[in-house]
Amino acid sequence: MIQVSPQTRILVAVDAVDFRNGIDGLARVCLEQLQADPFSGRLFVFRNRRRTALKILAYDGRGFWLCQKRLSRGRFGFWPVSPTGVTKALEAHEFYVLLAGGDPASAPAAPVWRPVSVPG
Repeated sequence: MIQVSPQTRILVAVDAVDFRNGIDGLARVCLEQLQADPFSGRLFVFRNRRRTALKILAYDGRGFWLCQKRLSRGRFGFWPVSPTGVTKALEAHEFYVLLAGGDPASAPAAPVWRPVSVPG
């Protein structure tokens, strides 16, 4: 089972991929295009050209998971853009907003890490 926690590393591919790819094809995209190890435990999120579906590839230590979400109506309005890279990192709460078809940048959240002050 895929579990997404605040510590989960999530990479979103900026460019669309061929959705005929299965696990092996998307793992190859991770290695060759994203320059990332598909066995790293990260979640890799891909979209189709029409922005109507997402595929998520994850390795849990024993095997790969491949999940797909296809919208019944409309398109994913937001998709990350990176002029210098091929991936965009997302936090867990941003990932859930993306899955719901929203804009992760508009999802306010507490900082991931806050320094603790020791009373003196």
